[in-house]
Amino acid sequence: MDNMILSSVVEWSRLQFALTAIFHWFFVPLTLGLSFMIAIMETIYVKTGNEFWKKTVKFWMSVFGINFAIGVATGLILEFEFGTNWSNYSWFVGDIFGAPLAIEGIFAFFMESTFIAIMFFGWNKISKKTHLMASWLTAFGANISALWILVANGWMQYPAGMVFNPDTSRNEMNNFWDVLFSPVAISKFFHTVTSAYVLSAIVVIGISAWFLLKGRDRLFSRKSIVVASVFGLTSTLALIWTGDSSAYQVAQTQPMKLAVSEGLYQGKPGAGVSVIGLLKSGHTYKDGEDAFVFNIEIPKLLSLMGYRSANAFVPGVKDLIEGGYEYVDKDGNKQIALSAEEKIKRGKVAIEALANYKKLKEEGNKEAMAESKIVLDENFKYFGYGFLNDTDSLIPNVPLCYYSFRVMVGLGFLFLLVFIVALWKMLKSKTEPKRWMLYSAIVTVPLAYIASQAGWVVAELGRQPWTIQDLLPTVAAVSRVDASSVMITFFLFLALFTILLIAELKIMFSQIRKGPNITVVDSSK
Repeated sequence: MDNMILSSVVEWSRLQFALTAIFHWFFVPLTLGLSFMIAIMETIYVKTGNEFWKKTVKFWMSVFGINFAIGVATGLILEFEFGTNWSNYSWFVGDIFGAPLAIEGIFAFFMESTFIAIMFFGWNKISKKTHLMASWLTAFGANISALWILVANGWMQYPAGMVFNPDTSRNEMNNFWDVLFSPVAISKFFHTVTSAYVLSAIVVIGISAWFLLKGRDRLFSRKSIVVASVFGLTSTLALIWTGDSSAYQVAQTQPMKLAVSEGLYQGKPGAGVSVIGLLKSGHTYKDGEDAFVFNIEIPKLLSLMGYRSANAFVPGVKDLIEGGYEYVDKDGNKQIALSAEEKIKRGKVAIEALANYKKLKEEGNKEAMAESKIVLDENFKYFGYGFLNDTDSLIPNVPLCYYSFRVMVGLGFLFLLVFIVALWKMLKSKTEPKRWMLYSAIVTVPLAYIASQAGWVVAELGRQPWTIQDLLPTVAAVSRVDASSVMITFFLFLALFTILLIAELKIMFSQIRKGPNITVVDSSK
C-alpha cells in the first residue's frame, strides 16, 4: 500500500514539474534569441543613425519584454519545486546543484535585470553607444543565465566533480570546474541555446509575414526577415553541429536514452540512424523480433555519431538490461557490461553498507566502519539502482522518445529550408512573397514551439527513471508529502499557467496588431 501511495506522489510530482517546465519553456527560448537580434538591429541603428531601425528595435523589445516577465515568474516556481516536491533530491545533492543556481541568481540574473532596465528606459537619457552596450549585455546576461541553469541540468544527466560523504549521506562538490566544464553540460548548453535562437528567428519571420499579409509595414517586415533569416540560418547550422556533439555525449553517458530515441531494441555494430519508421505497438525487448513495421534509415550513421566509428557496436535496450556486451570505459579499458539485475544487487549492497557505516559510527567501531566504507566505495557507482526492484523500470517510454526525436529533427531541417527561402526571397526579389509562403511562415511558429518541447521530452523522459543519472531515481528523490496535496497544486498551477499564457498571448497579439508604427523612414538605408 505504501509503495502505491509513494508511486502516486512520484507520478504527480513528475507531472507537476513537467507542467511547470513546459510552460516556462514557452517563454524562455524567444527571449534568448530575440535579445541578440535586438542588439544586432540596434547596432545597425547606431552605425547608420536611421530612426527606422530605432523604431524597429523598440517594437521587438516590446515582444521581448512580455515574454521575459512571464518567463521569470514561471522560472521561480520551477526552482521552488525542488524544495517542495523533491526535498530528498535537494538534501542529497543540494551542495552541488545549488551552486550553479545561486550563481545564476546572484550574477547572471542580476546582470540581466540591471541592463534590461537601462535598455527599456534609457532611451534619450544616455548616449547611443551606452544604450547599445546595455542591449548587448542584456542579451549576454540572458544567455549566461541559461548557462548556469543548463549546467545544473547537465550535471543531473552526468554527475561530475563530486564526492559522497557517508557521514552526512550527502554528495559534496570537490571540483567546481568539473561541474562547469562537464562535456555533457557544455554540449547541452550550446545545443539548447542554438535551438532557442532558431525558434526566435522563426517567430520574427512569422510575425513579419503577418504584416506583409496585411499589407502593413513592408520595409520593417522585409528588414526584420533578413536579420532573422541570417541569424536563424547561422543558428541552424550551429544547431546541427551541437546536435552531433550531443549525440556523442549521450552515447557515452546515457546509452539507454540513445537506444530508446532510435527505437533500438537489439544492439548491433554499424548501427544506422532511423530517418522515419513505425514502431510495432506493444513491442518489448523480450519479443526477439524487429521492432518496426517499417523503417527507413541511414546505414552506420548512429555508430559514427555515437562512437566515432562506422562499425562500432551500439547497445540496444536488450543489451543494456541483460548486459554481457563489451565496451570501452572512460579510461580506455575494455569492460564487460553488467546486467541491470546485477547493478540493482550492487546498489542494494551499497545502501546496506551505508546503513551499516552509520550504525557502526554510533557504536564507535572505527575498524568495522572502515570496512563498510570500502564496500560502499566499491559499489557506490550503482547506489541509485539499489532503490529499484524492477529492471523494466529502467526503460523509458520508447515510442514517445522515438517519435519526439523525429519531430524535433524533422522540423529542424524544415526551419533550415524556411530560412534559406526567406532570405533568398527578401534579397533577390522586390516583389512580395506569394501568400501561401507567408501563411507557411506563420504556421511554422507553433511548429517551432512543438520542436522545442519535443527536444525536452527526449532529454528528460529519455533519462527516466533518474533524477540524477545512475545515482538517484525519482522514487528516492521525491518529498514525503500527501499525494492529494500535489494533485491539488497541479491543477492550481495548470489553471494559473493557462491564465498567464492566455494573458501573455493576448498582450503580445495586441502589441503586434499595433505594429511598429514607423512613420520616419530613410529608404536609402
